[in-house]
Amino acid sequence: MKLLNYLAGQWVEGEGLGVSLCDPVSAEPVAFASSEGLDLAAALDFARVRANPALQALTFAQRADLLAQLADVLMVNRDSYYQAALSNSGNTAVDAGIDVDGGIGTLKYFSALGKSLGESCFAVEAGMDRLSKEKTFQSAHVLTPLKGVAIHINAFNFPSWGLWEKASVSLLAGVPVFAKPATTSSLLTYLMIKDVVDADILPPGSLSLICGGGHDLMDHVQSSDLVFFTGSADTAIKLRSNANVIRSNVRFSVEADSLNMSLLGADVLAGTPLFDAFIKEVVKEMTTKAGQKCTAIRRIMVPASQIDAVAEALSARLAKVVVGDPRNEGVRMGPLMNKSQQQAAEEGLTVLLQETELVFGGGKDFSPVAEDPAAGCFMQPTLLRCDEPLQAQRIHDTEVFGPVSTLMAYQSESEAWALAQRGGGSLACSVFTADDVLALRAVEMLAVHHGRVLLVNETVQAGHTGHGIVMPQCVHGGPGRAGGGEELGGMRGLKHYMQRTAIQGDVAVLKQLLDAAAII
Repeated sequence: MKLLNYLAGQWVEGEGLGVSLCDPVSAEPVAFASSEGLDLAAALDFARVRANPALQALTFAQRADLLAQLADVLMVNRDSYYQAALSNSGNTAVDAGIDVDGGIGTLKYFSALGKSLGESCFAVEAGMDRLSKEKTFQSAHVLTPLKGVAIHINAFNFPSWGLWEKASVSLLAGVPVFAKPATTSSLLTYLMIKDVVDADILPPGSLSLICGGGHDLMDHVQSSDLVFFTGSADTAIKLRSNANVIRSNVRFSVEADSLNMSLLGADVLAGTPLFDAFIKEVVKEMTTKAGQKCTAIRRIMVPASQIDAVAEALSARLAKVVVGDPRNEGVRMGPLMNKSQQQAAEEGLTVLLQETELVFGGGKDFSPVAEDPAAGCFMQPTLLRCDEPLQAQRIHDTEVFGPVSTLMAYQSESEAWALAQRGGGSLACSVFTADDVLALRAVEMLAVHHGRVLLVNETVQAGHTGHGIVMPQCVHGGPGRAGGGEELGGMRGLKHYMQRTAIQGDVAVLKQLLDAAAII
């Protein structure tokens, strides 16, 4: 089928046949998408003029109810989304659950959060500040939703979660959404938005969609809009360098490449429960979504004295991972998204092999469980090793977006912190240690380079949510190489869609203002 686009409250067809969306197992087309010839400027104007005031006329509680209704519609159609995640993205049931259920769960979370904000249409920060000798003259800070459109440009690997983790916050804040998923995996996004549109829940223009290319989209953003981008650093640079984006000073948040790390503390020895938990987590992060997660572990830092034991344990566990067509029973890891991604991952692996030795995988004796393995975009989970990582460069600046990770030996604690910094800024890191002093020092040394730090000891080793799982309560984003952006984080996420303004005046008037607003 040919996917339609949803603009200005109408389903519209792009010109031509468009781009082919394929099954990454068989390479057979499953749909086509085009946005050629569409009036994107008019669609943005429609959202600003019609949807923005309609959403902002609602209270937080009313917007929260809309999110709950969206989640209910998606839950009813959940099985069809799992099927789309399989046919267009090659997801296993576990992979699809992270994407589909993760998106629905995020909607539900922000719905509950919005209900707690009550019957206000705007927000304030708690408290006032005295500005003069007279107690009557003080200031407060008000948060009002932006008057434009939130343009959400999403990556191919999470067509559901990427859509709803952004849209749920934007809609709750009162800002309409213009969704631009990656075309190659846009089938799932299309099906979800179609079901939502058919349910007639949101004010017209609150949720727009283009399944094809973005074309001149950046030429039409205005200063009242904002852009949230998830994807490659190169694409982010291109979009942020658009003359109109620069001229309008539009808010532009980026989540880009990330060489996420996991650190094994020197106190954790082979054969202990925490060591086993570390091994399990690394393998899970290497193989879930075929390693195509922005938060997946790319760099594995272990004490030099433990690197042989870690290499042996990881290899043994990776050997049990069955790769192939997820339709076949027993398959635990599916294909990469497409042939382009497969080729890029193989080329990246070649680069890393210049500085590392192969421990496991690399294509040797690799036989995916599929009817036609050559047609699929399969890649064997691959573990590399570098015993002198401080002398290397490419393992710290080359991300292979697939099931590839590098073991790195550190000789001392200070060397571990130095290696962490070499990643240039990442979305997430994890530290496995039973030493509380080391854990607290890790926060001090690692937090500045990461958007999220997961500390795992024996108390939480069986109950934590995972190195790579983004929770809506926590901020998502990272400094430097990771793009410098930030999303989610509970109430914090709403502030990205709002203008903070200092209000100065009579304390009695300001008190009335604070009483009428939700406190964030």
